[in-house]
Formats: sequence, structure tokens, C-alpha cells
Amino acid sequence: MDRAAELLKEKGLRNTVQRRAVLNALHGHAHSTAAELERRIETGAVSGASGAAARGLSRQGLYNVLDDLTRAELIRCIEPAGSPARYELRVGDNHHHLVCRSCGRIEDVDCAVGRAPCLDPVESKGFSVDEAEITWYGLCEDCRPAAR
Repeated sequence: MDRAAELLKEKGLRNTVQRRAVLNALHGHAHSTAAELERRIETGAVSGASGAAARGLSRQGLYNVLDDLTRAELIRCIEPAGSPARYELRVGDNHHHLVCRSCGRIEDVDCAVGRAPCLDPVESKGFSVDEAEITWYGLCEDCRPAAR
């Protein structure tokens, strides 16, 4: 059994070729868009044999799989301003993101506090806060010289 199949079983999800293909397409490609995942699956550039069934995954089917995997907390969806939704396998560890305003590069940043939430709101308005999502924007080291 491959790792994707094990993860699906742990979360009580049906082990389908489409779900395995999406998980495998994310492996080694953090912060992928749905379009990037679709391209990887369609071209067969996914580790492990995903088969013809996965390559025939419709766009709506892909979004359904992404939604299922996100709700099961097998993947995380981030939505940086000005960018399409992006997906990653790194979940449940309270990390944040740096986004380059020029090239769109996204890097993970570990939480300085180490426990969720990293920040507490000034006023909770009756919410029980368990997570804070932080995104920093700037220029990456490759884009900084070009901006001068």
C-alpha cells in the first residue's frame, strides 16, 4: 500500500485513484494551484501509477477531491491575495507563509510561538480562537535586485 492510500485510510476516506493521484501530485510540490495539479495528473507526471482513471479526472472532479482532502485535513488550502487558491500537504503544524509580490514564490515559515494560535485577537467577540493564519508579503531574494 502506498503512503497516499495509508493517509486516506487513516482519515476514513475511500481509497480512490483520483484522491491518490492528487495526494501524489502534491508530493514535492507545495503551494500548487488546481491548474498545476491538473496538468501534473493529465501528463502522468505523478509519482506512482495513477492510471487512466486519474488522468480523466474532470475539473469539477478535481475540485471535489481537493475539497474532500481539505475537509479531512489531509491537505491545506491557502489563498494569498492576488493568487489562486494553493494546496499543500503540510497540515496541522501552525506554520505561516512568505509571498513574493513580484514572482509569486511562496515559502513556509514556522510559527515563532510553536503553538496555535500564534496571535490572539484584541477582542475575541465570543469566538474560541484555535488558529491564526499569517501571510507576509515582500520581495524574495531573487526579485529584490531587479526592483532596484
